[in-house]
Amino acid sequence: MAQFRLQSSKVLAVSLTGDGVKAKNGSMVAYDGQMAFKKMSGGGEGIRGMVTRRLTGEQMTVMEVKGHGTCFFADRASEINLVQLHNDTLYVESSNLLCTDGGLRTGTSFTGLRGASQGNGLFTTTVEGSGQAAIMSDGPAVVLRVSPQYPLNVDPGAYIAHQGRVSQSFQSGVNFRTLIGEGSGESFQIRFEGDGLVYVQPSERNTVGGEV
Repeated sequence: MAQFRLQSSKVLAVSLTGDGVKAKNGSMVAYDGQMAFKKMSGGGEGIRGMVTRRLTGEQMTVMEVKGHGTCFFADRASEINLVQLHNDTLYVESSNLLCTDGGLRTGTSFTGLRGASQGNGLFTTTVEGSGQAAIMSDGPAVVLRVSPQYPLNVDPGAYIAHQGRVSQSFQSGVNFRTLIGEGSGESFQIRFEGDGLVYVQPSERNTVGGEV
């Protein structure tokens, strides 16, 4: 299995011994040893995945990297966070997914109105199985625990990913900037309940409702 480590907070180093990984297309910045690169359609899910992603609007362009040596990945100086999966599922915005073990399965999942609030469809990317994944954030990510006693409300512009036995619901009418008089347009929140982890970034995207 490929070995993931952070060369720095913004560079991922992956050691390969004949195995492979799937990475965001164009994210390779350097490598040593012998490597082969292949662009994959449909987020690495083949023709069916390509059709599904076009229909859902959840776009992701992926390359497969195989060989012997170490490959280094980075994207727009984003901060990189390693996530370990143990036969479970990571839900992540496709723009925040940098690299996964070759054995992990990717797909799309319906997320309801939260996706609509970001203007990128009603779906998000799933990563399933056992292995490592690297996700990106604009600034150092914060990992927040959700428990049955302590549900979590998140600004959709700051959301990156979540994992665990967590349900999410979409709420409108209020957000953090609205409360201090700096919001404009319609406001949104995501409410997470259950038992798991939510990854957020300290920089917010623009959404359909404007800045949130």
